[in-house]
Amino acid sequence: MEGGASPPGEARGRPAVAVLCRGPVEPLIFLANFALVLQGPLTTQYLWHRFSADLGYNGTRDRDSCSNHSADPTMKEVETLTSHWTLYMNLGGFLVGLFSFTLLGAWSDCVGRRPLLVLASLGLLLQAVVSIFVVQLQLHVGYFVLGRILCALLGDFSGLLAAGFASVADVSSSRSRTMRMALLESCIGVAGMLASLLGGHWLRAQGYANPFWLALALLIAMTLYAAFCFGETVKEPTPARLFTLRHHRSIVRLYVTPSPEKSRRHLALYSLAIFMVVTVHFGAQDILTLYELSKPLCWDSKLIGYGSAAQHLPYLTSLVGLQLLRHCLADAWVAEIGLAFNILGMVVFAFATITPLMFTGYGLLFLSLVTTPIIRAKLSRLVGESEQGALFSAVACVNGLAMLMASSIFNSLYPATLNFMKGFPFLLGAGLLFIPAILIGVLEKANPRPEFQQFPQSPDLPGPEDRGQWEQS
Repeated sequence: MEGGASPPGEARGRPAVAVLCRGPVEPLIFLANFALVLQGPLTTQYLWHRFSADLGYNGTRDRDSCSNHSADPTMKEVETLTSHWTLYMNLGGFLVGLFSFTLLGAWSDCVGRRPLLVLASLGLLLQAVVSIFVVQLQLHVGYFVLGRILCALLGDFSGLLAAGFASVADVSSSRSRTMRMALLESCIGVAGMLASLLGGHWLRAQGYANPFWLALALLIAMTLYAAFCFGETVKEPTPARLFTLRHHRSIVRLYVTPSPEKSRRHLALYSLAIFMVVTVHFGAQDILTLYELSKPLCWDSKLIGYGSAAQHLPYLTSLVGLQLLRHCLADAWVAEIGLAFNILGMVVFAFATITPLMFTGYGLLFLSLVTTPIIRAKLSRLVGESEQGALFSAVACVNGLAMLMASSIFNSLYPATLNFMKGFPFLLGAGLLFIPAILIGVLEKANPRPEFQQFPQSPDLPGPEDRGQWEQS
């Protein structure tokens, strides 16, 4: 740890990492989500067919067979087991990830974004390896939970997103930040759409194993990119201990350190708003494949691939809509329009009994994803430059908690409501979306531009010289 002053952009007191180029973070997010979306619906369908085989249920996906067996209690048991194991995977990932990605995100404010990106990439890689072993060797499905836990230990996709959004905040201006956040989210959507189209056709043609092998290859490429091609965005990375309470304290400090009251209130309420939006998004996503597999839709893997692609299309259409609507409306009102279309889509899903109606619901979601980049940009403007990693690890924690709540509520509610209304969870989601709509509207009317206050210069906030006191306390 010796050496003199380092030039800006290099870590002080440690050897520089050999970087082949200074690439942006967007390719990392693209590759990661492509691999995840390729695996996600396939894992659900694998569980469905695995439980069908174990219970002796003829799980063919033609419509006549599905209709004839609609009253078969074995089919409902298959649905319930698939839903519950999805919950177990999400629960295991969240409980471990709650500790890891909050720790790693704040740590990246000191050491830079690259170490977190590499660790999270390795975690996703391990999860894919475990999934391949389960599929190839017909191991117990509980190993899916093990793979999820290993991934969460190293940061998970939530940690990858936290580092990605923090790196965008590091290099973007306050004015351009909303569109940069939306562009990063559009990478998620385009990757998901392409992976969904490929996965459905590939499953029909060659089974489960090969798509998982492709995901593994992509994750290896992503890990190498993170290690050797990503351009570090933290100006002066410095060595820092990983296992210390200081990193968790920096997240708590965002919400409790004395500072202008309205700004911290906005921080808390915008966090609540994104919590509700993410809860509904992932809750609906968790049960959509099951909803489409079973009666009355009885979709096969090809249609499920189209549906999953349509589910990711709003990432792209929302980017275009956001760019157009910002010319005539404030960001907050664009977010309200997106929430309105999201609510309409959920209501249509709740009553969809035929394929065209399901795709109508997907179509109504075309502006549904303008809300999250707007909230993320507003949150990013509420904190200083040295707090971006802590902020987005806090947002990752909020996302993780939302995913846990989504899995707990929707995966438990779906089998419980099969007998009287299968679409009830979607109606619940539509109702929950009124909460962020009200919060965003009230905050915008009460104080429409709180984010442009310069908090890093506030005398009430601890500066770099105060950090030692936090570390020692």
